[in-house]
Amino acid sequence: MAEHASSFKPSLGLFDGTMIVAGSMIGSGIFIVSADITRYVGSAGWLVAVWLITGFMTLTAALSYGELSGMFPKAGGQYVYLKEAYNPLMGFLYGWSFFAVIQTATIAAVGVAFSKFLAYLVPELGNNYFLFDAGIIKVYSGQLVAIFIIVLLTFINSRGVKEGKFIQTLFTSAKLLALFGLIIFGFLLAKESFWAQNWQSGFSAAQPVLEEGGKFSGSWTGIAGSALLGAIAASMVGSIFSSDAWNNVTFIAGEMKNPKRNIGLSLFLGTLIVTVIYVSANLMYLNVLPLNELAFPEDDRVAVAAANKIFPAFGTVLIAALIMVSTFGCNNGLILAGARVYYTMAKDGLFFRPVGELNKNAVPQLALWIQCIAASIWSLSGKYGQLLDMISFVVVLFYMLTILGIFILRKKMPDAERPYKAFGYPFLPALYILMGAAFCILLIIYKPEYTWPGFIIVLLGVPLYYLAVSRKKAQATV
Repeated sequence: MAEHASSFKPSLGLFDGTMIVAGSMIGSGIFIVSADITRYVGSAGWLVAVWLITGFMTLTAALSYGELSGMFPKAGGQYVYLKEAYNPLMGFLYGWSFFAVIQTATIAAVGVAFSKFLAYLVPELGNNYFLFDAGIIKVYSGQLVAIFIIVLLTFINSRGVKEGKFIQTLFTSAKLLALFGLIIFGFLLAKESFWAQNWQSGFSAAQPVLEEGGKFSGSWTGIAGSALLGAIAASMVGSIFSSDAWNNVTFIAGEMKNPKRNIGLSLFLGTLIVTVIYVSANLMYLNVLPLNELAFPEDDRVAVAAANKIFPAFGTVLIAALIMVSTFGCNNGLILAGARVYYTMAKDGLFFRPVGELNKNAVPQLALWIQCIAASIWSLSGKYGQLLDMISFVVVLFYMLTILGIFILRKKMPDAERPYKAFGYPFLPALYILMGAAFCILLIIYKPEYTWPGFIIVLLGVPLYYLAVSRKKAQATV
């Protein structure tokens, strides 16, 4: 058998693609971030509205990406779309940001979330269990657990796409069934319903009044106007992070059967399933928890607080196990898909050349291991949480630019084959761009600390691009 395969093997169908979309989206966010959102907007109506707005934006973006995936059914996804619509620099800036933070810090965050909930079952393996001081950083056992999970999944995915596909299907199916079950039981088994009480808040937005030391006083103060807009934008950082990574299936187009049809369909089906689950989960939270407990559960673990109301004897253990299944499957999808972007960049001469090779199992093995190293470094740094807050701005910015690319490519390549056209064009894609712009502008105004670090990371890619181009030219003349 040859040491290297010459091309990807199309071995993933529509169901596999849908599992990658849904599995990559559902990590730990839905179990945690609703507490933060409730503290920002302070009402049942606005809590659900934030998730509906995010779901609408995600579905609209996914439907728009269907056109691009049909036009360019090859590995690399969003990197390729930006390169074709604008120029190689724009594609590189996305690819660089993706490698530097977007994908690798997300893998780290999801890995550490796994260890955080493993600590419920084995406290010695948690993030608070100190091991040793390495000088620059303090090392906790939870970080090593996260790195072990990342290394294990990288190894499995280096064995071939079928192995990664099996893990994805198994773990995504399990977490979808478990989440649907939790939602249903939340309405059927909760001894006390807070539904009517919580909905008295309606759309009267409020924020908690805190005592000295940051402790919740038990009362809320109303907000409106610009303060409400700022609160919605800040709260959407959490819901957008929880709904992100839906585009991962576009990166593996080279391994999809009939990619022109199946990528667009899997984007739609996956994002629709997750949006329904996310909104339903929040309706369940509103049924089993009073608003004060929803906003201030222990360590922000909303799902744990809810499960303890539904299953008092074993709620904590149940959610810990569910989040471990969820984060394990989520990281598999992120690791599987992410490496294909660096592979495509290397093929274009914009990443280390050996990264653009496939191993005998027809997967980009070196790209997988480089991604593994970067994600492991973020796991040890402990800074991935702040980075992801900062990067939400950049993620939405690149989504907007990619969707704007549909308009550019309709002018640039009017006769190109488009087996699937963006749903609701030009209105829905334009609406997404407007909503995304509003989100970004509000963050710049009200949460600037969430914006400028992301900008800096993107701009660092400019000199790196020209360095890569000059190196490519030098190699071509040798």
